[in-house]
Amino acid sequence: MNVIECARLRMRELELLDAPFVLKLLNEPGFLRFIGDKGVRSLADAREYISKGPIDSYRKFGFGLYLVVLRRDETAVGICGLVKREALADVDLGFAFLAEHWSRGYAAESAAAVLAYGTVKLGLKRIVAIVAPANHGSIAVLEKIGLRRERNVRLADDGPELYLFGPGAQ
Repeated sequence: MNVIECARLRMRELELLDAPFVLKLLNEPGFLRFIGDKGVRSLADAREYISKGPIDSYRKFGFGLYLVVLRRDETAVGICGLVKREALADVDLGFAFLAEHWSRGYAAESAAAVLAYGTVKLGLKRIVAIVAPANHGSIAVLEKIGLRRERNVRLADDGPELYLFGPGAQ
């Protein structure tokens, strides 16, 4: 079932059958470098990631990360959605795309659609995003959709310092 549709993309809830795509995405060099190693090395690991991450989030919060597919042919290109992290007061916008689909505007298009969905449809008052300081591509996407860097944060005491982007002055 589609949750969000925009000009070129559809977003739907991830399901266990998406494990091959998730396995590929989570092991891409860009994902490992900028988001982190989730320890997903097999289809079983990918199914567990989907079950304990996105599917749990849909049940618990009514939102999560969604599979992003091209409307024209249903090719899976990435994930984009909303995450509720214990370490953050606000809901977090997240996205990741296969490198072969970078620089085509898919991240900005899907992130803007998810931001609108979260505020209009879900009634979320404030949505933020976190990003590694070296991830210039994602920083550009966040700025393009109207988020601004507010401060630095750590999700864990021993975790890396990240930039927190928010809607800025309301």
